Amino acid sequence: MPAELIDGRHLAALIREEIRLDVERLREQGRRVPGLAVILVGDDPASRVYVGHKEKACLEVGYYSEVHRLRGDVSQEELVTLIRALNDQEDIDGILVQLPLPVHIDTETIIETIATDKDVDGFHPYNVGRLAARLPLLRPCTPYGIIHLLDSVGETYKGRHAVVVGASNIVGRPMALELLLAGATVTVCHRFTADLEHHVREADILVVAVGKPNLVHGDWIKPGATVVDVGINRTAEGHLIGDVEFELARQRAAYITPVPGGVGPMTVATLLRNTWQAWQMHQPD
Repeated sequence: MPAELIDGRHLAALIREEIRLDVERLREQGRRVPGLAVILVGDDPASRVYVGHKEKACLEVGYYSEVHRLRGDVSQEELVTLIRALNDQEDIDGILVQLPLPVHIDTETIIETIATDKDVDGFHPYNVGRLAARLPLLRPCTPYGIIHLLDSVGETYKGRHAVVVGASNIVGRPMALELLLAGATVTVCHRFTADLEHHVREADILVVAVGKPNLVHGDWIKPGATVVDVGINRTAEGHLIGDVEFELARQRAAYITPVPGGVGPMTVATLLRNTWQAWQMHQPD
């Protein structure tokens, strides 16, 4: 039997609706609603699309939102000044700087300028460190969204071997920490890993986040495995495909995420959930 698809669009819609109802109750009570500020530097087409998705999602659930669109040659000092002002802005609970940034701006400096209790992307070293210490607060959106996807199909984690392909700070490394927190035994593969095929074949839970189309061959998938494909790659014909050879992998896996419609919607839904959590953190005792 082909693998069951893990429907990220459906789960994300449920999360958005839950948040929308919570925000509606806040308005009925005359209380301040959560606020999210998004900063876009430059005119990268993909970044514009991502920011548009986040702006639309905030509107749908009723959040207050601000989008700060800055020119591509903005100085690092100007960007830092804006973030510090947003850190102090009481109607803003979350701050997100859309990545990647232009090469003349140091990404780590910008991430570390964001107040830790407004870091709804979960990228600040403080929040990543809390996840590593098993004391999570605001968690990186894509990995945390993947945990929700896995939970939705009844993943048990304990006693299961999870393999993460890709070791980026945005997905791979925090994904490994999330899986460890859940109780899985975790292997992380990266560009220096010898014999990737061997590790993939051992995976009960496989998460691939590299950005190389069909990097993982479908016949490498362990029968009955759960496969999460984070990759989004556009073919010459304009189709979106993942990092996993989907059709053959689906014949071997028990569960698999589609591309598109799997992980992507959950990243935005988790951003909304993180913003709600940040709002709760900012409420008086």
